Amino acid sequence: MMLLEIIKMALESLYANKTRTILSMLGIIIGVSTVIAVFAIGQGAQKAVNDQFQGLSANSIIIMSMRGRGTTASSKLKTEDAQIIIDNTEHVSGATAVIQGNKNIAYGSESNSLAVVGIDEKYFKTSSMELDQGRLFTEDDIKNEEKYVVLGSGAIESLFPDEQIFLGETIKVDGKKMEIIGSIKETGRSMGPTKTDDSIFIPNSTAQKSILGSDGQIMIYALADNVDNIEIATQELTSALREEHKLKSTQEDDFRIMDAGSMISAAQDTASLMSLLLTSIAAITLLVSGIGIMNVMFVTVAERTKEIGIAKAIGGKQGDILTQFLLESVVLSIIAGSIGIIIGNGIIIIVNSTNLSSLITLAPSAKGILIGFGFSVLVGVFFGFYPALKASCLDPVDALRSE
Repeated sequence: MMLLEIIKMALESLYANKTRTILSMLGIIIGVSTVIAVFAIGQGAQKAVNDQFQGLSANSIIIMSMRGRGTTASSKLKTEDAQIIIDNTEHVSGATAVIQGNKNIAYGSESNSLAVVGIDEKYFKTSSMELDQGRLFTEDDIKNEEKYVVLGSGAIESLFPDEQIFLGETIKVDGKKMEIIGSIKETGRSMGPTKTDDSIFIPNSTAQKSILGSDGQIMIYALADNVDNIEIATQELTSALREEHKLKSTQEDDFRIMDAGSMISAAQDTASLMSLLLTSIAAITLLVSGIGIMNVMFVTVAERTKEIGIAKAIGGKQGDILTQFLLESVVLSIIAGSIGIIIGNGIIIIVNSTNLSSLITLAPSAKGILIGFGFSVLVGVFFGFYPALKASCLDPVDALRSE
């Protein structure tokens, strides 16, 4: 029997039992679309991690505030600690302090809650940000606590949706007037949960004393003089900060230190673990759907027992019957897998085109499509083989006697 003829018969059989076919396909459709969505979530998470830490070199060290047991209110990370680190370490080549928080930003009738990031004059260079218009902060701006603002590209769109000229304009940051002196090019990056492009930048001295105060979260970005010296540099700056914060030997650190490599690795491991967990759930769904296919095929064999007997009586080969029933299972899986691919990619498009994209971005994955579709075909072969084998092994005499 020709292969094309067998496939045609398989399709006719599936079409003749539409309700049963659709119910059998549902599990595979859900499983495949879930696998594709899961891989898209994983790819999106990996991209988010890379975007978040883009611009940090391998020798970057990040210090954050953390209240330790037995610490006092005064022993808190300060912007001045960046200079303390530079002055009291041998293997730290540079350090810059950042203080950030959310404040209401107003210009004319426009008002938005935006991320306010206090930085020094070295920050833009160490973070590889590029000037778009105007100028950046100078050392004097920081020392004099100037009320100057540099805008991210997204912040410009929020505050000046219909205007092209914004340099020299005055905006209100938490009710305080500040002058716009420049803007940076779009980066697509993040600082923790804060998107760089949606932020406004001000001198960190101004941020700490006039705008954010105790509400601001302070972080210090330091650079070891060499990737191999990260551990030594970490020990040195730990000692420098403990001494500056007057911590006793019995007191815990009131700060937390992480190097860029460890942070990226930990974030990627978390994203991979999440993807593995969700993929396992999708795989279980596909396996359960496979059991459903097997049961449907057993019912099909039982209903067509006499047909099998007639086919054998007129010379039908055992291999042809095995192939016919196995192909029914495989064709069903292929159709269901294809529909699952369409639905899975549809979910990705819908999520990325709605407000949900601000929470999570799904990145299409060819690997997810191949694995989902391949697994659906394997399910069809594996769970369809035994019913097909049973059909091919039926005794023609017993089959013809069946009712």
